This record gives sequence, C-alpha cells and structure tokens, in this order.
Amino acid sequence: MTLFLVVVALAVLLPWAAAPAARRLAGLLPPRAAALTLAGAAVLLAGGTVAALAGLFHVPFVAVLEQLRLVRVAADWPAVVPVSGAAGALLATQAVRLALAARRHRALLSRAWRLVGEGTAEGDVLVVPGEEAEAFALPRHRGRAGRVVVTEGMLRVLGPSERAVLLAHERAHLGGRHHVLSAVTDFAAAVHPALAQLGPTLEFHLERWADEAAAAAVGDRKVAATAIARAALAGAAGAAGAAGAGGRGRGLLSVRTGPVPQRVRALLEPEPAGPRGRGPRAAASGLVAAVVLSALLALGLAYGLHEYVEHAARRMVGH
Repeated sequence: MTLFLVVVALAVLLPWAAAPAARRLAGLLPPRAAALTLAGAAVLLAGGTVAALAGLFHVPFVAVLEQLRLVRVAADWPAVVPVSGAAGALLATQAVRLALAARRHRALLSRAWRLVGEGTAEGDVLVVPGEEAEAFALPRHRGRAGRVVVTEGMLRVLGPSERAVLLAHERAHLGGRHHVLSAVTDFAAAVHPALAQLGPTLEFHLERWADEAAAAAVGDRKVAATAIARAALAGAAGAAGAAGAGGRGRGLLSVRTGPVPQRVRALLEPEPAGPRGRGPRAAASGLVAAVVLSALLALGLAYGLHEYVEHAARRMVGH
C-alpha cells in the first residue's frame, strides 16, 4: 500500500509542476498554438489525476471481483479502506466542483442571452442599446446561433475601420470556439486546484489569437492595435457602472479582457512565427515533453495500480 500511496501522490502532485511548464511553453508559441497547448495540458493533467484517484478508489472493489473478502484484504493492507475512502471523497468533491462549474457556465450564458434580448440583429451581430462601450462574443445556446454582441455606445467611439477590427476580433472568438477551450480549462481547474493558474494565461492567448485574426482580416496591424486600445479604454471608462449593458459581457470573451498593453504592443510588432533559433526551440520541445509526459505518467501510474492490485489478488487466492 505504501507503493500505491507514492504512485497516487506523484500523479496528484504532477500538475503543480506541469502547469507552470505549460504556461512557460505558451509564452514561446504563437497565440493559437499557445491556447491549444494550455487547454490540452489542462485536460491531460486533470484526466491523469482522476485516473489515479479512481485507481486507488477501486482497490476494494477489485478485491471483491477477485472473490476476496474485504476483511482479508484489510488484514494484509490495513490502510486500504481509509485510503480508498479518502480517494472516493476526493472524487466526489471533484464531481461536485465540476457540476458547480458547469452550472455557472450555463447560468452565465442564460443570463447573457436574457440581457441582450432587446438587441437588434444585423446578420451575426446583435446591437444592444446603451451608452456603455461593450462588445463580446456570445456563444450558441439552446439552439440559438452564436452572436457578436456590441452596444451602441461602443459603435459610437470607434471609426469604420476600427469597427471592422472589433467585429473581426469577436467573430474569431466564435469561429475558433474559444469559449469551449475556456470552459474546458475551467472544468480542469475544478478537478485540480493547480490548474487554476492556466485560466488567466489561456484567456490572454485567446485574446491574442482573436487579435491576430482581426489584424489579418483588416490587413493592417497598426489599425488593429489602435482599435483594441480604444475599445478597451472606452470599456474601462464605463466599467464602474457595470449594471446594464456594461455588465452583460462579464465572464465572457471580450475585447477588453487580457493585459491590453501587452496585446497592443504585440500587434505593433511583426506577426509571431513561433520560437526561432535552437535555444527557444529546444526549450519549447522540452516543455512540451514535460507537460505531455507528466500527464501520460499519471495515466500510466493509474493503469499500473490497477494491474498490480489484480496481480496481488490472484496471489492471495492462490491462482
């Protein structure tokens, strides 16, 4: 049982080391690759943790399937019942946290759709009355197609070319299904607290992804940078009065989110092409390997635990 505890402890502790590695790797990659890397790492690491805990939790049940009395198993492994119970409690906690996270996401979407109900549809754009400067991507919900939501106040503060940037930015969020990546990472954080640190980093790279898509759509990186800065400043000016239209996009992917100065600075530079040179590429390769191997190791440890328990059970019944 000591070996089992070490195995599971490693699987549970791995995300604390792998999450910072994933964040560092994301900083070396173009926005799209960075966002996919962060979301993928979150899923793998959360899955590995669940697999390890499930492997420990089912030890008594494997014994029963192998026709062993639990009393006999406990005599050989005194800690089997309390440790298995602790694993079960953690799994139950994770399930509750996942359910609450899913409920929050559904409630946010439902509330957002209700609040923009008075808007006027213009194709895939929903123009909402109000003086507050706000714009965000509203994903599809209950059969309603996704929409780019923008207030009249936001449209007034932007020029024609800047409006084009804004709409292209929010359309990139919808087209890239960025809300799915955001939700998946949020669910992973509900499974393991170490993964919560990936959320803000993912949000930044999703915004950068949309920024680059908008710059490509209008063909002018400087205009895109100006539009992002102006939209963010206009939205920040009305953030204090968040009731009403100004609060509609809170919690959703919006042009105002993410460290805006870094985003603007990136748009004033050439389009990112990923790590260059042997040094950065070697670092990126090493970090990719660290994240993927950490997750695979957790899954492998859980599988090994299962096989070891079955082997021990067969020995105890004399097979």
